[in-house]
Amino acid sequence: MPVVALAALMSTGCDDSKMEWEEMDPSQQIEVAEIPLLLSEKISRYEALKSYTDLNLGVGIGLDLYMNREGYDSIVHENFDEVVIGYAMKHAAMVSGSGVIDFSDVDAFIQKAKDNGLTTYGHTLVWHQNQNASYLNSLIAPEIIPGPAGSSVLDVTGLEDGTFSGGWARQNPGDGIELAEGEGLGEGADAIRLVSSASSSAAYNLQLITPEIPAIEGHTYEVSFYIRSDQPGQGRISFGGLANNYPWKDWMATGSATEAFTTTSTWQQVKFTVDDFTGTSFTMAFDLGYLPGVTYYLDINNLVVIDLDAEPTVINMLANGDFEAGIEGWSKWNGPDNALTHATGEAAFQGEGAMRVEHDISDPGSQWKVQIHSDFTSVLPEGDYNLSFYVRSEAAGSIRCSTTGTARYQGDQSTSGTWKLIEWTFTSDGAIEGLNFDLGAVAGVYYIDNVVVSAVEAAGAPKLKATTVTIVEKTDEEKTQIIGDAMESWIGAMMTHYKDDVKAWDVVNEPMNENGTRRDGSVTNPDVTDEFFWVKYLGDDFAVKAFNLARQYGNADDILFINDYNLEHSLAKCDGLIEYVSYIESQGATVDGIGTQMHIGIDTNKDNIVAMFEKLAASGKMIKVTELDVRVNTDAPSEEQFMAQAEMYRFVAEKYLEIIPAAQQYGITIWGVSDHEEEHIYWIPDDAPNLWDADYQRKVAYKGFADGLAGRDVSEDFTGELQY
Repeated sequence: MPVVALAALMSTGCDDSKMEWEEMDPSQQIEVAEIPLLLSEKISRYEALKSYTDLNLGVGIGLDLYMNREGYDSIVHENFDEVVIGYAMKHAAMVSGSGVIDFSDVDAFIQKAKDNGLTTYGHTLVWHQNQNASYLNSLIAPEIIPGPAGSSVLDVTGLEDGTFSGGWARQNPGDGIELAEGEGLGEGADAIRLVSSASSSAAYNLQLITPEIPAIEGHTYEVSFYIRSDQPGQGRISFGGLANNYPWKDWMATGSATEAFTTTSTWQQVKFTVDDFTGTSFTMAFDLGYLPGVTYYLDINNLVVIDLDAEPTVINMLANGDFEAGIEGWSKWNGPDNALTHATGEAAFQGEGAMRVEHDISDPGSQWKVQIHSDFTSVLPEGDYNLSFYVRSEAAGSIRCSTTGTARYQGDQSTSGTWKLIEWTFTSDGAIEGLNFDLGAVAGVYYIDNVVVSAVEAAGAPKLKATTVTIVEKTDEEKTQIIGDAMESWIGAMMTHYKDDVKAWDVVNEPMNENGTRRDGSVTNPDVTDEFFWVKYLGDDFAVKAFNLARQYGNADDILFINDYNLEHSLAKCDGLIEYVSYIESQGATVDGIGTQMHIGIDTNKDNIVAMFEKLAASGKMIKVTELDVRVNTDAPSEEQFMAQAEMYRFVAEKYLEIIPAAQQYGITIWGVSDHEEEHIYWIPDDAPNLWDADYQRKVAYKGFADGLAGRDVSEDFTGELQY
């Protein structure tokens, strides 16, 4: 201390005057405990949320944040009884493009929750959003039937015009053999209708015979056609000009040869080969007279006889465009190390092989970042060339082609779960050396088959492998059956796999329109790639089926919910949902509970909230608030707005406990933990709707919600003593 200051201090200290203490009236003294606490101090002294209620408290959280973010999980474990996975347990997240369900991530999540004393709520089985729509749509996509791998040597002109000229003979017409316009395989395609008589009993009683078909000794010919009948039928093909004119064949690839094939109301392909010619031509007879009173339909466009040993009429400039030799001749120029593989079996469009490319790069401006290349068999001479290939992807994707040597670029082509024929005509200057598939615009899994590059002069379109296809739309009945089976596969797998771990489920999510009517599957935004409306194919009973399946494959005492949003905003929607529950139960299913999401704001009408709870309580069902959050409607909230948010959280909890009978209270789930931007990339950005702020500190909303659960202002019990 400086000398001057020290001297002054000493001088003061030696003053003879003394401080006099005044005695205060004890009634006027303030105890330490009575010192008012700041709001922030009050909030800090609250216990964990679940300590204020016996109600089941849940929280909707992101799987990745819970598994990986330090501190995030501790908030969840400390405050809640139940967890709900925001996205990763939904159809789109778990089902691959081939329909395989990957349980691994959700399994790890549930195990961590169990280890920390939390249960998991199943969210959600059937919704129209967050579905693997590409996979589901591929199930009901039109069937694409490749054309012949060459030119047919059978002339069907006389069938196409209905004259049966050119050597066609209706040898035994039964009750009629005639052209049936629009009855063929594929939209607008024609067929030949053949009707057996009431007395028909022998194969030859109904018979259509072909013209002479040229044959080359030593060559094998493939016969292929599609046939159906109005009721179970039977037929065979007999011949003229073979060593054995009445052969037994494996007509429909069943693995065994028989005298005849059977027909049904579904189109079926008959395909076999012949090679035992006695001369330079042969004929075939469609013998369909085995059974009386059957009407058969023979598709004209796909009635072909192919010389399998004929020289190709088109030269493919790619040595392995059909991938029957694996991926020989193809290489990855850019992209992940294991991007290029060989797909076999059902993964191929035609034959036994296809090219498979899988990658995780999405850069629309840099398609070349994933690039698969093959050299042409020789440098392309000057002229125009046609490229054709078939492609599909497990989700919506994009592909283009380019050339090397002299660069040519195709425009981007969209892909989906359905095989698509893509063609591109380009001009060579005499220096084009190879072909690239550029796939870096959209990440995904792609399958490519039947790649043909040929000179336009040689043929208008390549025909080395099929380019002319028949597209067969599925009937409404077939789509209903297929989608019903897909629902059973999905729900059955989920309920079975999580039977021991998940005891409550959102079975049906958001089935209602805002006006209280039921969604009908009308697509409002066709560009949304993860929407699939089950109701479009299964009708209003889609929910009946969903609840019955969940009950069938789950536990008898599982609690099964139907869930929707804005029920407090539109009371007509609330009424409609309750009415739909009644309908579902009238059709034989049981709905245990109704979920109200309650994504609300500080300005939400409180009278409507009360009215909604009253209506839900009157339903007699278990009631769950499934996704509660409260918007402040700004990214820079004021103190007043935060206080209003706290009041709304308090009000909702209080009114739920007051209006919903205890026996019907399932619980309240808060949607999201904090206002951190990572939790709001896709959900309510530029707002602050949660109980914890962006730094994972409690907000006044935490106090409001706790007070609502406790039924009183908990902080009134706090005293002013310091807490350490």
